[in-house]
Amino acid sequence: MNLAVKLTLAASGIFLLAGLVGGILKYRGIMTSPNHRAHPYIDIAHRAALLYSFAALVMAELLTFNPYSEQVQLLITGVPLFFFTVAIAQYYRLGLSGKVTNQFKERNFNTTWGMLLLIIGELGGVGAIVWGFISVQFLG
Repeated sequence: MNLAVKLTLAASGIFLLAGLVGGILKYRGIMTSPNHRAHPYIDIAHRAALLYSFAALVMAELLTFNPYSEQVQLLITGVPLFFFTVAIAQYYRLGLSGKVTNQFKERNFNTTWGMLLLIIGELGGVGAIVWGFISVQFLG
């Protein structure tokens, strides 16, 4: 197993743990709030972390059938994993601060350029991983 696959599997496990911790925070919010709902961003962070854990698992499996060098594999998996991590952390930060319920109300670097970089990074990295799999398994 190469380093890119190991890194992606480790990220999958860390995201899963972050999602489980988010479930605890969500439960605490449900039990302590007057309307029995967790902060919207705690709810989002909980679900995003769980979903990203499975996305990373799929990425790791696709990487095992990839034609790229290990350095390229590290890049094309590292970029999406970085943005997954940043997104989860941002959701938890917003939820724990309790101040913001919609981060897109105000246009700033994060909601414009940050989102554009996230879209390019996630789509580009995962797209390259999927293309590598397709090129080996179907076109090779």
